[in-house]
Amino acid sequence: MPENADKAVDTLFIYPTLYVNPEPDAPAIVPVEDPMLRETVSNHYSQAPMVFEEMTNVYEPFYRQSNLCALNGKNPEELMAFQLREQRTDVYAALDYFFEHYNKNRPFIIAGHSQGSLMLKIALCDYFKEHTDYLERMVAAYIIGFSITTDDLMINPALKFAEGEDDTGVIVSWNTEGPGNKNEENAVVLENAISINPLNWKRDDTYAPASENLGDRIPVMNPGTLLAVDFNVHKPGLADAQLDLERSTVVCTALEDEYVKPIVPEMGDIFGRASLHLVDYTAYWDNIRENVKTRIEAFLNK
Repeated sequence: MPENADKAVDTLFIYPTLYVNPEPDAPAIVPVEDPMLRETVSNHYSQAPMVFEEMTNVYEPFYRQSNLCALNGKNPEELMAFQLREQRTDVYAALDYFFEHYNKNRPFIIAGHSQGSLMLKIALCDYFKEHTDYLERMVAAYIIGFSITTDDLMINPALKFAEGEDDTGVIVSWNTEGPGNKNEENAVVLENAISINPLNWKRDDTYAPASENLGDRIPVMNPGTLLAVDFNVHKPGLADAQLDLERSTVVCTALEDEYVKPIVPEMGDIFGRASLHLVDYTAYWDNIRENVKTRIEAFLNK
């Protein structure tokens, strides 16, 4: 929670999968009191939620989340059904509490990554149907690291996907991959996905070279964990971006091999052998931060 909610806009951020425990007796759905979860949530703040700090009051609630090992092997339908358990209960409760006690009718952003983005996708397609008045104050939904599909929008006509850098009330989403992921299975890339380029904010396949990257903040990970021990910061950033329109992912050719290693070696390449899932935010850090400013200014100027 912010020490002083003195900004004109709020952000509610739902964290990604931060618990990976392959032990047979490990919980499939992790209680918020678990020390491993609490440590990784606190550590992760500087890898994604902090990008919204400059312009917004950032709130990040704890929620019971799925152990990544419990999700391994589930198809999209099974995954969705599994996430409708305690995970959804907690996220909906957090949304209720946020709007009742903290938001005070301010404009807001919702944002997440990976499992957190899946939970916000569920909320957009369900929770906000019952709270359509909230959508009138939504600056944008940054649903990064999990697919929004054309089917999602067809079923939910109140939802709109971003067309450019400054439209508001829209969903902003992408999944980042290296070229070697072209024919790989990726647990977060769904059929009929939609993406936007995080450098030029276009929906076509216009190439954005690394010279358009204002700066990155790529974590140096503690081996075998999801904990960042440091950051490699480059200004301008290293990562380029181009949409693969067939697969609807952001393809980055410029990052070194060290960034495309398996996220959890014990589980294999569940995101594909050339996934850049861990750096969806951090590879494009300053461009995302500037885009948050741009969308907020556009919303407030309305």
